[in-house]
Amino acid sequence: MTDQTHPHSPPPGTAARIPMRREGEVVPRFLIRLMFLLALASLALVTFAVLTDRPHVGVPANGPITAERMIVLDGARNGSVTIRDDAGGALAALSEREAGFISVIWRGLDRKRQVIGVDPAAPIRLVKFEDGRTAIIDPATGWRADLDAFGQANKARFDALFAL
Repeated sequence: MTDQTHPHSPPPGTAARIPMRREGEVVPRFLIRLMFLLALASLALVTFAVLTDRPHVGVPANGPITAERMIVLDGARNGSVTIRDDAGGALAALSEREAGFISVIWRGLDRKRQVIGVDPAAPIRLVKFEDGRTAIIDPATGWRADLDAFGQANKARFDALFAL
């Protein structure tokens, strides 16, 4: 019988080199160090931006306003929202199924107003800019939502309020 070796086995007389892996080590140590370095670099950049009062470059500049309306969002925890004009007249009463995105905006606005301690019934500005963007601006808190960022269907829900 001849002694045949497997084609992938080490040459006779040499020890097989088996890669050593520490028990439980899944991610290489240098990658973990790089992740911490990335986190620290991000923190340093944000700290620099805050301390030097750098402007927010990702926020579009306000152009000329083509339409504006003061409205009041009066919501309930079940998701329904009543939209009123600044004189108190009802523009729309939306059930929890109809309100959808308008309810989401109301919840964000309501939360901001609770934290700051502002009257929840204070009117907000619904603004359409010349470039077609639509925004909600709360004069009482400085809170703002650029509605274009939430998709055309959601923006259209608020754009329809200009016609009421």
